[in-house]
Amino acid sequence: MDAGSAEPAGHRAGHGWRNVIQRLDEYRWLLPRDYKPGMLVPGMIFATEAMLEAPGQDAAIEQVANVAFLPGIVKYSLAMPDMHPGYGFPIGGVAAVRLEDGVISPGGVGFDINCGTRVLRTELTEADVRPRLKQLVDQIFRDVPAGLGGSGQVHVAIGEIDEVLLHGAHWALGHGYAWPEDVEAIESGGALPGANPDKVSPKAKKRGAPQLGTLGSGNHFLEVQVVDEIFDRTAADAMGVSEVGQVLVFIHTGSRGLGHQTCQDHLDIMEEASKRYEIHLPDKQLSCAPIASPEGADYLAAMSAAANFGFANRQLITYWTREAFRLVFGKDPKDDLAMFLIYDVAHNTAKIERHQVNGEESDLCVHRKGATRAFPPGHPDVPAQYQAIGQPVLVPGDMGRYSFIARGAEGAMAETWGSTCHGAGRAQSRHAAKELLKGVNVRQRLAEQGIYIRAENPRLLSEEASEAYKDVADVVDVLHGAGIAKKVCRMRPIGVVKG
Repeated sequence: MDAGSAEPAGHRAGHGWRNVIQRLDEYRWLLPRDYKPGMLVPGMIFATEAMLEAPGQDAAIEQVANVAFLPGIVKYSLAMPDMHPGYGFPIGGVAAVRLEDGVISPGGVGFDINCGTRVLRTELTEADVRPRLKQLVDQIFRDVPAGLGGSGQVHVAIGEIDEVLLHGAHWALGHGYAWPEDVEAIESGGALPGANPDKVSPKAKKRGAPQLGTLGSGNHFLEVQVVDEIFDRTAADAMGVSEVGQVLVFIHTGSRGLGHQTCQDHLDIMEEASKRYEIHLPDKQLSCAPIASPEGADYLAAMSAAANFGFANRQLITYWTREAFRLVFGKDPKDDLAMFLIYDVAHNTAKIERHQVNGEESDLCVHRKGATRAFPPGHPDVPAQYQAIGQPVLVPGDMGRYSFIARGAEGAMAETWGSTCHGAGRAQSRHAAKELLKGVNVRQRLAEQGIYIRAENPRLLSEEASEAYKDVADVVDVLHGAGIAKKVCRMRPIGVVKG
């Protein structure tokens, strides 16, 4: 892509970024480096023009510009089509920095470290599940606690929590909560290297210890879904998605209170570090430290440990979900139902990865804030079973419409450090959504669509209704059209568990 050939969107009017943003093609927009004095690189936004007009985009685009101030940032400050305002970074933001002179910023990861998604396949069809849907969702709701706080069925002593932080999903495997095939289908094998439990505070460990195997609140969910369209038969077959009508399970949650506390602990440290290292930023929420500094190294080690907790948490939720299917259908989850993990991917991390920079291999720290990996076919970090098609990309939508599975493509490595979106992205704030849907019975509306929902706090359902989110089909079309990820299949929810 030749940024120099860009033409201004001449018909656009207004103030600030609207006067300078340049349309490169149908899906790419360039925010020039001279938009704000101090930007070290331009911004690159993947979106349609209609997406740029959505509520909240002014603030998100300002954050794209602010991220471009980070020392050591390479090439672009990136934003995916699910972009909306976040803490420091926009959600949907991606930034890669050099190791030798770059920084690491907790705002580039977020409070819910390794919030992520995973999808399980089954041999069941909608016709099999419909008669027992209420029983199944009720059983999952009992076995997988949702909502604020919450305590899971596995009680890990404070003394053992360090093993979870070190080994992630491998801890679950060693304790009988995973199949060997599971860890092979998780990003980084279900455990980030370099994790150091000693860098996670006792307060964070105390918050996290009771929460393994819990879903949490907000936009976290567990959905029983039905495949309703297959776009790429070869890739779908490789993932075990064999037919329209097949039932899958989609899980979205993260590191719970442990990750939140870990972020908060290190934000306080980073704010002081930014001053000490004389790093000048337009927003203190971007507070950071050099990657090679003690503060930077400590955060990376703590963040990796919290990420491993997130992998273990989703694994325990998987275990109890399989057990719910066993109880309701009277069949073995492995031998009869083939409830294998398609993939598990994080969308709030900072990772050291090897990428091409100006034609040369280089190690970079890639911040993904509400963004996931999308590695292409042949990449060494793609599991063996997906080498021919690329890494599965899991894109949740909202509980009233649909979600997608895609696959990583070469365009992601060339343009976005192997990254793509993490979901639909909010179109309305929580408050705005509640006001918009005042008087609407969201549960009844979902029931009329054939969707059965159990929620820990039904009063909050309006915050997560379809109106609160962009149409994920539009988001995925941008990924597909831009060559970052390619569509594989679409699924619609029939059963939902929420906080």
